[in-house]
Amino acid sequence: MDVLEAIKGRRSIRIFKTKEVPPEIVKKLIDAARWAPSAGNIQPWEFIIVRKPEIKRRLVEAALGQTFIEEAPVVIVVCANEVRSSQGYGVRGKTLYCIQDTAAAIQNILLVGYSLGLGTCWVGAFREEEAREVLKIHHGIRPVAIIPVGYPAETPPPRSRRPMNQIVRHETF
Repeated sequence: MDVLEAIKGRRSIRIFKTKEVPPEIVKKLIDAARWAPSAGNIQPWEFIIVRKPEIKRRLVEAALGQTFIEEAPVVIVVCANEVRSSQGYGVRGKTLYCIQDTAAAIQNILLVGYSLGLGTCWVGAFREEEAREVLKIHHGIRPVAIIPVGYPAETPPPRSRRPMNQIVRHETF
């Protein structure tokens, strides 16, 4: 699949089939994520794979009742290792680079998932401390996104995009 086709074709999926996602497919998603660029090649990402219904249920609570998280066969929680990133770049590494780096990894998961016929959704609306507690995440590791993964049971239409002339500036703002 062409990269631009994947970028334009991918949608946020919130309704999933009950079909399981095999471990080898999840491994491909994580492999794609780890090939994302990162500041100084520090690779500050950590991935938590969740399949247990009781943990997914608790993530739904942390995610303000977004029940589709629980309905997905597998959930990938992407975390930023602030400590690792700050060792290379200090405060900027902790507060910015590790977030940028994990965002790139997340996008790789979404695009490769789509190319493999999977549906995903980037969930950033959740109570961070509650998710940290549910997943027993250590201090210095920050949960950045919850990504439900499964085979899509919906085909949402494309959403509108701002025109180029509203978002592009040349030379200065």
